[in-house]
Amino acid sequence: MKKNLYLLSLLLLLSTVSFAQKANKGWYSLFDGKSFDGWKVGDNASTFTIENGSIAVNGPVAHIFYEGPVKNHDFKNFEFKAQVMTTPGSNSGIYFHTEFQQGGWPAKGYEVQVNNSHTDWRRTGSLYGIQDVKDTLVKDNVWYTEHIIVKDKHVTIKINDKTVVEYDEPAELPKERGGRKISSGTFALQGHDPKSKVYFKDIMVKPLP
Repeated sequence: MKKNLYLLSLLLLLSTVSFAQKANKGWYSLFDGKSFDGWKVGDNASTFTIENGSIAVNGPVAHIFYEGPVKNHDFKNFEFKAQVMTTPGSNSGIYFHTEFQQGGWPAKGYEVQVNNSHTDWRRTGSLYGIQDVKDTLVKDNVWYTEHIIVKDKHVTIKINDKTVVEYDEPAELPKERGGRKISSGTFALQGHDPKSKVYFKDIMVKPLP
């Protein structure tokens, strides 16, 4: 009897931990540090590997999309945080309000730049091509926090708790924007090129009303 109760308690504990990997104070973990459960990649899947509890990104152009259970991977208003580390000369990005795409650059959603020393002048924290950051705010080979907040039509981007972008999307957008607009959707991490190597860990989201 005691053995059965122990097994039942263990199963309940495991199910509680695994359910959406809920963190405290409304934050949910999107990456368990050991597998790609809840994530989906199209072309060039080998660009993404797991190293020491982080997602290592290195290889041909590819994007890995969150398709897990949290909010059924459809977020409108949210806070998103990740620990990021770049290596010299590397480029990557974090997409939001996007959707799975088999190959190429995501057509839907905005990209937040990850780049501290790549030849592209748009640096870490840029809302890419919309409101760009020219200053290098963090160093390569050092973990830093990239924090994205979306509330209605307002986007805030913070690097190590320093606000670097405040953007209000206008009511009317030029047609050439295409799918780059506030809507809803999931997150994606970018593999930019074979010479770039970037790491992501502690990937979390806090859905907002």
